[in-house]
Amino acid sequence: MKNCLECGKPLMGRVDKKFCSDMCRNSYNNRLNSDSYNIVRNMNNQLRKNRRILEELCPDEKSKTTKIALAGKGFDFNLITSIRPTLKGSIYHFVYDYGYLELENDFYLIVKDKRLDK
Repeated sequence: MKNCLECGKPLMGRVDKKFCSDMCRNSYNNRLNSDSYNIVRNMNNQLRKNRRILEELCPDEKSKTTKIALAGKGFDFNLITSIRPTLKGSIYHFVYDYGYLELENDFYLIVKDKRLDK
């Protein structure tokens, strides 16, 4: 007979059952994920914040802004989801469906990737 992975009580029921209750399952998984969970949660929160900032500053398909405006809203330039080079050699940094391109004099072009709209 198998025992609950969290509390050790004998398990009754399905053959592949691992926990005696939802509470034990949740406790086990929370404990298992607690080390890495904070860093992942904080990064995901900042990525969502970065996306919201880009979305707010780019209500249409394209817009321009400054580095000061982005930083002033709490934008973290170190967290992106992808990089896309253009044929001309420019590099767009993307946060999900919003990208930005560094221009001259601390200006940025923000674009929305319409291909990801579904």
